[in-house]
Amino acid sequence: MARQKPLNLYRNIGIIAHIDAGKTTTTERILYYTGKKHQIVDVHDTKDGKGSTTTDYLEQEKKRGITIQSAAVSTEWKGHQINVIDTPGHVDFTIEVNRSLRVLDGAVVVFDGVAGVEPQTETNWRLADQYNVPRMCYINKMDRIGANFKHAVEGIKNRLGAKIVLCQVPLGSHDDFIGMADLIAGVGYIWETSDKDSKWDTLPLDQIADHPRVKAFTTSADTEWVSKLAELRAESIETAVEMDDDAMHAYLEGHEPSLETLKKCIRQGCVKGELVPVFCGSSYRNKGVQQMLDGVIDYMPYPGENGGISMVDEDGNIIGEQNVTDDAPVRALAFKVINDPFGTLTFTRIYSGVIKKGDTLQNVTRGKKERIGRIVEVQANATKEIDEVRAGDICAFVSLKETETGDSLTDPNHQVLLERMRFPDPVISVSVEPKTRGDVDKMSTALYKMVKADPSLRMEVDQETGQTVLKGMGELHLEITIDRMRTELGVDANMGKPKVSFREAFGGTVEHTYTHKKQTGGTGQFAEVKIIFEPGEPGSGVVFSDEVVGGRVPREYIPAVEQAITKESRQGQVAGYQVLDFKARLIDGKFHDVDSSALAFEIATRACFREAQRMSKPKLLEPVMKLEVVTEADYLGDVIGDMNRRRGQITEQGQKGPNAFVQGFVPLAEMFGYINFLRSATSGRGNFTMIFDHYEEVPANMVAALMEKEAK
Repeated sequence: MARQKPLNLYRNIGIIAHIDAGKTTTTERILYYTGKKHQIVDVHDTKDGKGSTTTDYLEQEKKRGITIQSAAVSTEWKGHQINVIDTPGHVDFTIEVNRSLRVLDGAVVVFDGVAGVEPQTETNWRLADQYNVPRMCYINKMDRIGANFKHAVEGIKNRLGAKIVLCQVPLGSHDDFIGMADLIAGVGYIWETSDKDSKWDTLPLDQIADHPRVKAFTTSADTEWVSKLAELRAESIETAVEMDDDAMHAYLEGHEPSLETLKKCIRQGCVKGELVPVFCGSSYRNKGVQQMLDGVIDYMPYPGENGGISMVDEDGNIIGEQNVTDDAPVRALAFKVINDPFGTLTFTRIYSGVIKKGDTLQNVTRGKKERIGRIVEVQANATKEIDEVRAGDICAFVSLKETETGDSLTDPNHQVLLERMRFPDPVISVSVEPKTRGDVDKMSTALYKMVKADPSLRMEVDQETGQTVLKGMGELHLEITIDRMRTELGVDANMGKPKVSFREAFGGTVEHTYTHKKQTGGTGQFAEVKIIFEPGEPGSGVVFSDEVVGGRVPREYIPAVEQAITKESRQGQVAGYQVLDFKARLIDGKFHDVDSSALAFEIATRACFREAQRMSKPKLLEPVMKLEVVTEADYLGDVIGDMNRRRGQITEQGQKGPNAFVQGFVPLAEMFGYINFLRSATSGRGNFTMIFDHYEEVPANMVAALMEKEAK
């Protein structure tokens, strides 16, 4: 079957933002205005559990009013197919944003018009930089008290380092928010009402100031935006034409570019990642969503427009690029696995070729073959069966047995690995046990399914206690995982007290020699290694270098030495935590023609590592979180005093709209149950965001106390 729609009429976009900026509300309005649904459900109407928005359909999402897992929906706007992924804003679920951005061609970053740039927005922006995803900004909630468009725009420029082009500015704010001025088209849109089917008047920019509702603006800031419209339009035109030499020459010679030329210039800059278009509106009040959708069509890239996907060798080195085209061997990336009652759904982005029902693909990552039984197009929690998918499509395969998140699926005759995603390490762990003895096997199976679906979860069995340990990104992440096991898989489990994932490091440079000798009557074991262990820079990882000369350690034993160091670094000598960031230099050794073996060198190296780490006066490292608290100014003193008591370090404080904020770094070990303190101290008016930032040495006088606390 031939392609139904040309590739340039597709848009694969994600809606990303900090928690509570309005992503899900914006997605609901997109589906309404594109005709995909005929009734709007608001997020705050779902907490009774009776209704749900399209993309927040999990029981836990409805109860909490937040997005927990990214959900995909497809719709059409002005002849274009738009595949939208609504992602979570809570820091514990950053993994969902990570894997969505990996396979999307563009992102709409939603901002709260009052708060502006928030911590999770910064995290998501860095992820988009990492995956080279073009972005456009939508400053939402311009109808709220304290909405400040200028503050939000300055944050995008200064905190995110973006070169922006203002496509729209708001007309009014709070109760006076009546529409927006389109600086590119040179017109204003003024809505008649806030009703979802309200019409709007379109009038030239130079007539906006004389409109009766504009004259009634009550704040000088709103009036100032209107008085500067001509100047702002000139700035936007200048920024746009910089993207195209011909348009720039014509503009400098006094020819104002046409609307078509302006859009082409902005698109060019946006696709290359050199320019970020800025829009505004109020999704809840039904203003600006249609214009934002026009921006998606005008400025967001179609699949492959800003390049394909990198192909890599087994070590992750880039060996080429696969362009997005039907006329190439099948190459696809599985980016998400979810447990559906009717079988596992493996969400997949197709980069090249055509996949039909019944085809057999090679999972190159795992060296296994997968037969494609059913292919479905996903509409949040509903599916529609389809017969084939092509380059640029996002779909789900039903009941794949071997495939996990990040795996490459290709034509068996043209196997190649696609660039993998990078997932964060968990920072918190809890013990998990079944509620009844008969549920032990069921719990293990359920945990395996949850871990397979979420790469930011880890499961392991503590060898000493026999406990099952679940590691994740935060208290909420683990709590919701256990709750979803109950609702989705019918398995009840009890969760133990959260524990911090500490790390260890070498305290200084140590040169150590270890000789392993064992004589058992027959062939013995002999190996000697001399290794220098040096602390590395934070984030440098474990680095091994072979500096042996003269064949003192034969070549065939070197891999055993390296492997032993990697294995032993997983369990340090302070308290059994992973050892981070060091360099191990093998400089000398001895061997015996008969008694030496790879095993002997592995044993010698592991013992050498253990003794050297103890000799180095090792350090215990703890995860340190970047914390931001936003509350009324009256409560700020209590919040700051509490942060100091928690060994916090304050870096910044100031105003965000009508509220005050404080930012700083606090050890995770001191942050359990923080929400209870904050609710009590601020009468429920404060909220906080916490993001893992780095590992830092635990003060020597606190090591024993922390380890004792963790052991309880």
